[in-house]
Amino acid sequence: MSDACFKGFTAEAAIGAYRIVKFGTADHQVVLATGPSDLAVGVSDLATDAGDVVDVALGEFHEVVLGGTVIRGQPLTSDANAAAVAAAPAAGVNAVTIGFALQSGVAGDIIPYFGQRGVIQG
Repeated sequence: MSDACFKGFTAEAAIGAYRIVKFGTADHQVVLATGPSDLAVGVSDLATDAGDVVDVALGEFHEVVLGGTVIRGQPLTSDANAAAVAAAPAAGVNAVTIGFALQSGVAGDIIPYFGQRGVIQG
């Protein structure tokens, strides 16, 4: 399921399919996101080796792998493994979000989400 706008970026390191990516060290490059404060770009489409082009879903509807239990409707952010988890920042802490879960799931599931980047504060 994908009705997303895609943009090609160069992968600075290997990137798995359906993983959240952030901007890399140079323009037009991405790496795996490692937490909720990373400036997430979107979600990788297919697995890619370092130096290759990775298509990144920037919005609309796409799929993402989960790193924990998520309930449909929850905003999603990245865990340390570039998997989506429910965004629930502590008081005064910001979390960069990639969108909202369209389906409930648990760690390892690949679920559809509505892509809408944002920041929430706890």
